[in-house]
Amino acid sequence: MGFVGGPLAARLLRRLGDPAVRHGCDGRAYQSRSKVETLLGPEVWGAIRGKVVIDFGCGTGAEAIEMARHGADRVIGMDIRPSVLERAREAAEDEGMATRCFFCAGTDEVADMVVSLDAFEHFDDPAEILRLMRRLIKPDGCVRIAFGPTWFHPYGGHLFSVFPWAHLVFTEAALIRWRSQFKSDGATRFCEVEGGLNQMTVGRFRRLLRESDFAIERFEAVPIKRLWALHTSLTAEFLTAIVRCILRPRGTGERTTPGDE
Repeated sequence: MGFVGGPLAARLLRRLGDPAVRHGCDGRAYQSRSKVETLLGPEVWGAIRGKVVIDFGCGTGAEAIEMARHGADRVIGMDIRPSVLERAREAAEDEGMATRCFFCAGTDEVADMVVSLDAFEHFDDPAEILRLMRRLIKPDGCVRIAFGPTWFHPYGGHLFSVFPWAHLVFTEAALIRWRSQFKSDGATRFCEVEGGLNQMTVGRFRRLLRESDFAIERFEAVPIKRLWALHTSLTAEFLTAIVRCILRPRGTGERTTPGDE
């Protein structure tokens, strides 16, 4: 999508693109705060109490452990990375939650709720992930998703957003070339970097939900706090901080069209 490439991009990124630069996508928003509550709202604790919950993309298990501590009957943390699953098991043992938190790469168990936090901008095939989530919940269960930033957010390029919207200014090739100076994994596209970036937009996510096997109980494009007054249906792609939604299996509730709330 970018338009600045070649030697000019290389010079600018060399000058501006310090990989150590911190911005609003580096996790600082959750320091001394609950990530689960920040993304899903305080009502989530009542919703998970006594339930079997799957934490889809659990990472090192912090959120799964927190949900168990807040009353979930059992939490199954799923992730495809063996290294983080092992760290999650160790963390659950240290926190005294090993009998209520289980971590695995996949499960055949169906749950009352699937939770996905900060992951839908990374999945290689998000439509297939939605199909898998449908198979993992009971007919009367629900899926709660929250993620961000989306692609057109000022820092939607994550590491590649060396300044606001830099990932839209520079070409993919220029940014990958800049990244190769301090990362040696051989990635040649955004989707190949560690964690992956699928360039998820608010509009694309809406379409994925409309085409899924879910009814949409709630959909929110949450504004960037400092820019909330400018957040409209026309600017939402560029000024949305996070997207969050509650989904029900189709047929258990009236199907709705996602809209900003």
